[in-house]
Amino acid sequence: MKKRGFTIIELAVVIVFATLLVVLFFIQKINTDAMHRDEQRKEAINAMFYALEEDFYVENGYYPEEISEENLKVMDPQLFTDPNGINLGIEGSSLVYEPANCDNGKCKEYTLRAILEKEDEYIKKNRENK
Repeated sequence: MKKRGFTIIELAVVIVFATLLVVLFFIQKINTDAMHRDEQRKEAINAMFYALEEDFYVENGYYPEEISEENLKVMDPQLFTDPNGINLGIEGSSLVYEPANCDNGKCKEYTLRAILEKEDEYIKKNRENK
């Protein structure tokens, strides 16, 4: 007489396989989420770059010592906050503005930097303005 059902070995194989699939799914989700946050950081840096170059510099002939919603009004204010909820200029933010060659709040150069999770830093520097 033959019994119907699964053996313990068959059940164990199915459980191990299902567990492996769940683990792979979550690893992929974590990687995808990190890449999405990196893209948000790059988008913010690009928006700051174009606001500085095409609006602020054209209007003023110099770069500011600090950037914010007040002096880059053409930018979406939400882009000053990184995906972790930390504002630009606050310690721990993955978005960094580094002015250089400044005199009385008027700077000739800057570097924008995004600290990414899955890639090297994303860096934009001022254009060579004459």
